[in-house]
Order: sequence, then C-alpha cells, then structure tokens
Amino acid sequence: MSQSKEIAISKSSVPKIAIIALAAVFALGLFVVGFDQGHLLAPVFGEQAFDQMWLHELTHDMRHAAGFPCH
Repeated sequence: MSQSKEIAISKSSVPKIAIIALAAVFALGLFVVGFDQGHLLAPVFGEQAFDQMWLHELTHDMRHAAGFPCH
C-alpha cells in the first residue's frame, strides 16, 4: 500500500505592523530629503543646526535628483 502525504501550503499576508513601519520610514525619509532645513537636529544642536544645515548638505544631491528645489 502506498501512502499519500498531504502538503499544506499556507498563504500568509504581510503583517500590518511591517507596512506601518515601512510607511513611517518612508515618510521620515521624504521629510529629511525634501523638507528638512535643520529641524531634526535642532533639539540637539540648537540654532547651529539651522545655520549649518548638515542634513541638507548630506542629502543635497538626492534632493535635486528627486525634483525638490532648494536654492
């Protein structure tokens, strides 16, 4: 006698928490690249973060490539 084995394949969807986490990372990245002029670092570095615009300089070329004008 031969025995047949049943293979169960379950379709699992992507967890909602993963989608929320990815959306949050995307939104933060969009803010940093497109709009930040020192706002994220201001609580740590104070007014110097606005004067030196470190995040702006780090993301400057990416900002232009994405179509955001900055100067």
